[in-house]
Amino acid sequence: MNTPTNPVTAPAKKLVSGAMSADLAKEGQRTVSAPLGHALVEAAQQDERIVGLSADLAKYTDVHILRDAMPERFYQIGMAEQALLGAATGLAMEGFVPFASTYSVFATRRAYDFLALDIAEANLNVNMVCALPGLTTGYGPSHQATEDVAILRGMPNLTIVDPCDALDIQQAVPQLAASDGPTYMRLLRGKVPLVLDEYDYSFELGRAKLLREGADVLLISTGLMTERALETATALEQDGIGVAVLHSPTLKPFDEESVVSALGKGRLVLTAENHSVVGGLFDAVSRTVAGRGLGERITPIGLPDEFLDAGALPTLNDRYGVSVQAMMERIRTLL
Repeated sequence: MNTPTNPVTAPAKKLVSGAMSADLAKEGQRTVSAPLGHALVEAAQQDERIVGLSADLAKYTDVHILRDAMPERFYQIGMAEQALLGAATGLAMEGFVPFASTYSVFATRRAYDFLALDIAEANLNVNMVCALPGLTTGYGPSHQATEDVAILRGMPNLTIVDPCDALDIQQAVPQLAASDGPTYMRLLRGKVPLVLDEYDYSFELGRAKLLREGADVLLISTGLMTERALETATALEQDGIGVAVLHSPTLKPFDEESVVSALGKGRLVLTAENHSVVGGLFDAVSRTVAGRGLGERITPIGLPDEFLDAGALPTLNDRYGVSVQAMMERIRTLL
């Protein structure tokens, strides 16, 4: 297992609204700086086909690491997301493996048709790495991509990845590059927490992994909510409540078999996602349960079906029920 290099401890932070360059790490937490950028450089050193592109956001999507290390392998397209995907299409058609970076809201809302007709229909190896997924900024609906997975799950040929931490990101990059067809990864950037190395975990594209067992509750989680699921499980263990955590970093294709094998044990079952409860992980799990004819009730923990407020992230996480404390209270109430 390749462990992210140079982890550091996050410094103390004051409570502020979610700035563009804000980090999500808590005080004292181990982090890795710009894991995507360093993973791209390492992958590009091994594969001369890999190139990076940005829609004027290289610094805020960590692709500036590749830009500075290999300027001849980087293309600055400017604030034009449709042109970004168009350029990535041309590079892929010429045999390159492009990683195109911007914010999730811009890639999904502004450039959908280019992704569908230029990239996905042709099944080109274009990898979109997009920052600010879900509730990772307090800047309000213009920057909060709370519905990006819902927008993209119906697109044929597209692989969708929602990593938990720096380890997920760094191990995903070479697998995305080697995978046929287009991919979309929800990117955590800046000083990204390092969590999964403590759970004998390695990223495997298309597979979910059981991180811990528990007799009372099953939390099926994805993205940064897996970290909170693990924290919730540890805290509830002190109350004698056993919580299993199944991490599903690949949302499409969805690992139904791992989900099915974890069900049917008489546990309270919840999903946890940094996304609207419409069209994301909850829908994928519920579809699996219904399609298999399983008699399981699934309770979602996720963002509401509404435009979210602007403000400080800790306040918003509590308000919308996706903080660790809110998750603990929800589980205790349901039990």
